[in-house]
Amino acid sequence: MSRSRTAILAALALVAGASGTALAVVPGDAGIAAAPCTVDYKVQNDWGSGFTASVTVTNNSAAKSSWAVKWSYAGSQKVTNAWNAKVTQSGAAVTAANESYNGALATGGSASFGFQGTYSGSNAVPATFTLDGVTCNVDGGGPTDPGPTDPGPTGPSTKVDNPYAGAKMYVNPEWSAKAAAEPGGSRVSNQPTAVWLDRIAAINGVNGGMGLRDHLDAALTQKGSGELVVQLVIYNLPGRDCAALASNGELGPTEIDKYKTQYIDPIAAILADSKYAGLRIVNTIEIDSLPNLVTNTGSRPTATPQCDVMKANGNYQKGVGYALNKLGDAPNVYNYIDAGHHGWIGWDDNFAPSAALFKEAATTEGATVNDVHGFITNTANYSALKENNFTINDNVAGKSVRESKWVDWNRYVDELSFAQGFRNQLVTTGFNSGIGMLIDTSRNGWGGTARPAGPGASTTVDTYIEGGRYDRRIHIGNWCNQAGAGLGERPQAAPAAGIDAYVWVKPPGESDGSSSAIPNDEGKGFDRMCDPTYTGNPRNGHSMSGALPNAPVSGHWFSAQFQQLMQNAYPPLP
Repeated sequence: MSRSRTAILAALALVAGASGTALAVVPGDAGIAAAPCTVDYKVQNDWGSGFTASVTVTNNSAAKSSWAVKWSYAGSQKVTNAWNAKVTQSGAAVTAANESYNGALATGGSASFGFQGTYSGSNAVPATFTLDGVTCNVDGGGPTDPGPTDPGPTGPSTKVDNPYAGAKMYVNPEWSAKAAAEPGGSRVSNQPTAVWLDRIAAINGVNGGMGLRDHLDAALTQKGSGELVVQLVIYNLPGRDCAALASNGELGPTEIDKYKTQYIDPIAAILADSKYAGLRIVNTIEIDSLPNLVTNTGSRPTATPQCDVMKANGNYQKGVGYALNKLGDAPNVYNYIDAGHHGWIGWDDNFAPSAALFKEAATTEGATVNDVHGFITNTANYSALKENNFTINDNVAGKSVRESKWVDWNRYVDELSFAQGFRNQLVTTGFNSGIGMLIDTSRNGWGGTARPAGPGASTTVDTYIEGGRYDRRIHIGNWCNQAGAGLGERPQAAPAAGIDAYVWVKPPGESDGSSSAIPNDEGKGFDRMCDPTYTGNPRNGHSMSGALPNAPVSGHWFSAQFQQLMQNAYPPLP
């Protein structure tokens, strides 16, 4: 079902703060000639060895169809990656040239861009800037020492039907820098990925890294005068991920009050800051939680004692409901609940019960269905977006595709059909008819030489499926650092009916879990599904795990996986 799309543009006000800023007289100052151009350079975040900065250039001369801003550093600053401009550096000299979409610069018009850099020693703001060879800020209003800055609010946002429509998406500078440092990584380092708030400490930043406010401030820089979506993963439930040790969290099964007061409440306070009212903030709410209560509890062979505990105490439902209620009130915040994937809840005995459980969670702790803007499937998973070589309705050698070993009586063969079908089920269960779906396509491309060009032989239903399926996992229940996986569809808005966007929520290159036990202070255990020698359990049909070797703890950078994802990307990378 297609939905109407509305994009509301908010103007970005240029705030000439006193700290870390190069200022100049602007047109309209009585008795003073305007500078031909002004440059506002702000250090947004500085962690001692690196920084992010925002730059706004205003053209007070004749209109331009392209532009280039230049400056030189007095210290050791090196630009590592940038957004909304092509930034190059030779020695101390830096040039920032427009992108194809922001080259027009009218008289009195402004353009904004940002970048991340490294340094040692001092991080002084450059003294002189030029625009196309003309010196800016020539009235004597020079730069000052860098310090805390406040870009100010960019105007209120009205909740729209699809937050991704007509908007850019936030490029996480920390992930972008890691991707750009990989051989060939610059081909994807400008792609938007989500920011994971996977522990309380992540709110203020871990080990000197960016915290939530840092990311939102950087997003204001990237936003410019248009709309921008910031994607956050809310991921710290008590007894988190009860069926997979690799992604266990810091909170015990009963610590629901700590989850509320020390995790959700501080996040809600930051998101409610009027400074960020002009951003569209999309929350993915607690992946790998609610579906576990359906599939991994009770008398099922896949049940675990930990999931039985969480089903009995109700803290998954309470935590999700509290998060929806507290985070969903602001008009610029959009909540999407994690809905597993087709290889998890696509079967008849999981499908409707999952929707009912989601409704229960969405109507507890003060939440209502109006706090739910949609759902997201395939988060951090590998299920193929669209299997083109067979459908669920095919029959081969007298048998339905559903009877094949791979499909195993599932109602769905890929994520797109599942997301669209599950959306209908959710509406039937009582969610608003306008909900939209997101699909995480960060690692489900399955390209490369192993990608089949057509269906398999029609000898049996199994040869037909095995020869034609894009998803090359040994078993659809395998989820950890899968061998042969590739980057999927690039993030994009409104790609199909009922789908708000394809997104990269799991940042490519971040591990799902360690291949062997690695001590850590993050509460993350060792799951045998991440061990390439593991022969399996009931959840993966007692198959080999299919995991890559030598993987680090979940969330840590895994270079070998990132290289594989680029190699097997589909659509292929240039």
